[in-house]
Amino acid sequence: MRIALVHDWLTGMRGGERVLDVIARAYPDSDLYTLFYQAGSTTASIESLKIRPSPLNRLPGAARHYRKLLPLYPWAARQLSIEDVDLVLSISHAVAKNVRIQTGVPHLSYCLTPMRYIWDQADAYLGRGPRRLLATPLVAALRHHDRSRSGPCQVDRFVAISSGVADRIHRHYGRRARIIYPPVDVDRIQPDGREPDDFYLLIGGFVPYKREDIAIDAFRDRPDRLVVVGDGPMRERLQAGAPTNVEFTGHITDEEVLAYLQRCRALIYPQDEDFGIAAVEAQAAGRPVIAYARGGALDTVRPLLVAEADGSLHWPEEPDPTGIHFREQNAGALGTAIDAFGEHAHRFESHRIRARAAEFGHQRFLRELSAEILDLTRDPNQDG
Repeated sequence: MRIALVHDWLTGMRGGERVLDVIARAYPDSDLYTLFYQAGSTTASIESLKIRPSPLNRLPGAARHYRKLLPLYPWAARQLSIEDVDLVLSISHAVAKNVRIQTGVPHLSYCLTPMRYIWDQADAYLGRGPRRLLATPLVAALRHHDRSRSGPCQVDRFVAISSGVADRIHRHYGRRARIIYPPVDVDRIQPDGREPDDFYLLIGGFVPYKREDIAIDAFRDRPDRLVVVGDGPMRERLQAGAPTNVEFTGHITDEEVLAYLQRCRALIYPQDEDFGIAAVEAQAAGRPVIAYARGGALDTVRPLLVAEADGSLHWPEEPDPTGIHFREQNAGALGTAIDAFGEHAHRFESHRIRARAAEFGHQRFLRELSAEILDLTRDPNQDG
């Protein structure tokens, strides 16, 4: 089967590129279409594909400043005309699904999320002041275009990475979506068999929706240590205002992150993620997750208890719990969840947490994706 892959841009390794890497290894003869391509920024498996970037990629500095070209994304995606294939598989969180496709060729869109900066998180990215007001016509135009390119004539079937993303696809596009959880490399992560150290861990991206500020504030009047790994645009500001029991490592290697995951008491997870690979990786290391009860964490973290908005605790009686949920996205609710974890940490079993993470491995993903492709190509006119 001749498959064309489409990805929004290739400028670094994030969650979407990890998904693409697994797909690229499974379908190594595919051509790969993208808006922007910075050579050497991804993996050998991705780089080995025949990569076809959009005309925007020829602009000087495009791979570094691609975010500034947002108004041109819809036009650029339509310049990616795909012909002579049996299937188009887009891995999209922006406009990859908007490419031009030959009539009769089925298109499966593996949706990481509807474009978050024009839909659910426009205020987080653009603010509420003059900048947001100036951006209103652009956001409205991009929403109209995004919705118009999401009907059955363009996308035969949507597949979502989580139940939260499936809900957003239905809300914004009026389409149903099956769920195939993305692949996590759980085989490279194992518990180290020792008792955890005396710190909690936060893996930061330091962009607005990650909400590192909530975790930092929750530890402001606590004796516990919080280690914050990672880097991003907001790190320096947050670090400058952090209390002394919060330690920032900056950018570190994957091996160093793994060591922190294995040694932490629990992973602090204050964000609303589309799926959330880090939460699964922590569980692969046998460590519990204290997670905000929204988004992908509802699919991946089985709660022993839920810290409610009023400070009370709800016990959902999930089998083999792997963490704790907190209902409100603020420092107070997170603090209540941390207190509850401290009291009930002995009830978590590392090998059972690890078993939960194993359900999100590569082979499961490829098996489910292959079945979806086979089903769609057998009946290309079915609307998902």
